[in-house]
Amino acid sequence: MSLQQIALVTCQSLGDYTTNADSEDERLYRFLAEKGHEISFQVWDNEQVDWTSFDAIIIKSPWDYFDKIQAFYTWLDKLEALGCRVLNPVQTLRWNADKVYFKAMQAQGVKIVPTVWLEQGSTFNPESVFGAIGQEKIIVKPRVSGAAKNTLAISRAEVGDYTARINALLQEEPFLAQPFLEEIKTQGEWSFLFFNGRYSHAVLKTARAGDFRVQHFFGGSVHTPKPPANMLETATTIAEQFAQDCLYARVDGVELNGELVLMELELIEPFLFLSTSEGSLERYYQALLELTEHTNARV
Repeated sequence: MSLQQIALVTCQSLGDYTTNADSEDERLYRFLAEKGHEISFQVWDNEQVDWTSFDAIIIKSPWDYFDKIQAFYTWLDKLEALGCRVLNPVQTLRWNADKVYFKAMQAQGVKIVPTVWLEQGSTFNPESVFGAIGQEKIIVKPRVSGAAKNTLAISRAEVGDYTARINALLQEEPFLAQPFLEEIKTQGEWSFLFFNGRYSHAVLKTARAGDFRVQHFFGGSVHTPKPPANMLETATTIAEQFAQDCLYARVDGVELNGELVLMELELIEPFLFLSTSEGSLERYYQALLELTEHTNARV
């Protein structure tokens, strides 16, 4: 099967997520079109789309999937049942949607930010959570989330102001709690980008003054310093171990005591910072060709 018809999967509205960012989707669209492929944007939850008509379905920006997670899982099941070629693979997308994947990674030796799991329907116990984490400030966020949705930074002194809200949120879905890392405010958060398991480029994201969220749509900034060799080595090991057969992978982490500690492994819809590194689009494309040719060879 030749790679002619390609779907770039997006969502109904990118909303504020594109604020202060170049249009990475459009940049990728133009690049693939110039390579001679028929490209079209397709909304993942549009029931009128015939997904079998595409030679490859690239998951690019379904940035509302965490708001419709059960529908997203159902859609993934449909793609799998239809035998569609999806990048990244359906089983990987399903695994990566819920941050409980941290447990599997930690069991295999990956250093994860310390995490307390708050199950759906449970009651938030501030003393227990702060005691387990051992710091005076924590981050509480959903297990299935993105774009800092319902992400709260809470100090021990002010936790009483948040307890009722957290308990209400816990009736809807499971959450997790982690230490608030000052290093993210003072040093920033690293993102390492890999295409078909090979390192492409890295960026360092920093929050605006007075905030802890590094996302560009919250006013964060993106820088391109050379990453420390040992941190790149750790990120590469993570990508090789947990992102097999993936067109793209983004390893997000923070430097603690000279080591990379994982914040998140992004395998569903990460922003890829393609405009920050010369040749990144070509590296992405070569990875796409390799993966589709590899799939053909196995059919």
